[in-house]
Amino acid sequence: MIKKPRIRYQRRPGTVGGKLPWNDWRNASTWRKVVQIILLVINLYIGVTFYLWVRYYETGGETLYLPRPGGIEGWLPIAGLMNLKYTIETSSFPPIHAASMFLLVAFILISLLLKKSFCSWMCPIGTISEFTGKVGQKLFRYQNPINLPKWLDIPLRGLKYLLLSFFLYIAFSMSAQMIQYFMMSPYGIIIDVKMLDFFRYISQFTLFSVAILVVTSLFIRHAWCRYLCPYGALLGLFSLLSPVKIRRNVDSCIDCGKCAKNCPSRIPVDKLIKVRTVECTGCMTCVESCPVSSTLDFSLQVPTQKRQFPLSGWVMAILTLAILFIMIGIAALFGVWDTPVPDYYWFHIIPNAATIGH
Repeated sequence: MIKKPRIRYQRRPGTVGGKLPWNDWRNASTWRKVVQIILLVINLYIGVTFYLWVRYYETGGETLYLPRPGGIEGWLPIAGLMNLKYTIETSSFPPIHAASMFLLVAFILISLLLKKSFCSWMCPIGTISEFTGKVGQKLFRYQNPINLPKWLDIPLRGLKYLLLSFFLYIAFSMSAQMIQYFMMSPYGIIIDVKMLDFFRYISQFTLFSVAILVVTSLFIRHAWCRYLCPYGALLGLFSLLSPVKIRRNVDSCIDCGKCAKNCPSRIPVDKLIKVRTVECTGCMTCVESCPVSSTLDFSLQVPTQKRQFPLSGWVMAILTLAILFIMIGIAALFGVWDTPVPDYYWFHIIPNAATIGH
């Protein structure tokens, strides 16, 4: 076996021990945390506001009124898929829950352009999962999370694609007329309220399942995201078309293996020249872990040119947030961000939500 000659290398400029300090503008992990916190705060605001909005109608107007937050429809991915099918088939916006479609399209666009970065930069579930793993590492003082053997890991990763296939079948097996009929039905109108009630009146079985998942996430990094999330599976497939990828310079690589060791998705970055896998979330952890300047980068390569254009953390933060808010702005511009249901109907239907669909 011929050993690779040891070469002198240059540490990343401004690094401490090979890693960028927290206050360096190139530090992707800092910018990613900023975006994660922004989206987590927004989702907490949406959740609290939506709960108070529902309570207003449940109590007949006796409690505080806050306008219904359109962002709640980001939690209705199946409605987003159905409405996307409706729009493709009819060339018109859906009458109900159009915001769910615009948010889904925003996340798909982010994946098409910037790999599956929605999962690592924006998704509140991904943020909570990442935090849970760090809590487990501190509580139980283990150095490395548990990595399941390949014979178990690969079949378990297939579960999210089975779930995705099921949801795609539900959404795309319906005609546009059927989708419109469903969305305009009492159940379709209050599917967001039904979702809230699912968590408000959670069953013992569901609570037990969530507890198992949380405990598992303390030891297995991103257990939900890696094995069960159909949303991540869908975005991963779109991310295969992304022109932005992690690229490794073989000539300057010193084979330290730090990139692969620190990768949350367990990708063998140190063995690849270009990372194409659906598991890459564009978190840039591997790039920051590399002690050699310009060996790893998250970059765009234009097909007609050989030159690469590396993306920094602040650029990723701006692009991900810009795509999201531009899509929200387009929905608002066309007047379909808010669901057009009159107040008197909400007063009638929300108090009876528990009986609808049974």
